[in-house]
Amino acid sequence: MYAIIAGPDEDDLAGALETHDVRVERLNGTDPISRPLLEEAGIVDADLYVLTDVSESTTIPIVRDLTDEIRTVVYDRNTIPEFIRGQLDLALDPELITVEMLAEELTANGAE
Repeated sequence: MYAIIAGPDEDDLAGALETHDVRVERLNGTDPISRPLLEEAGIVDADLYVLTDVSESTTIPIVRDLTDEIRTVVYDRNTIPEFIRGQLDLALDPELITVEMLAEELTANGAE
């Protein structure tokens, strides 16, 4: 399984996913996340896209445009804009679920 985590990873979701043998690419810089950056990170081959910064929520439609085979997740304390919600598979607040529980859920059902 291959995952891209976009935004800060203060709770170390990447580490939790890696304990489930998930290969993780992190996109967290000062520049906005763009289509070329997503393509360079290998979004077309990714199984999972986790956004941890809702200010970058417009990346969700870009990801959906590039591939239909990916699961999209928002893991942020802030609310995702309404126009993005229909394109998400899952939106969770870190206050309600730990990274360990999320990683287990995302890799369950033979997804590893």
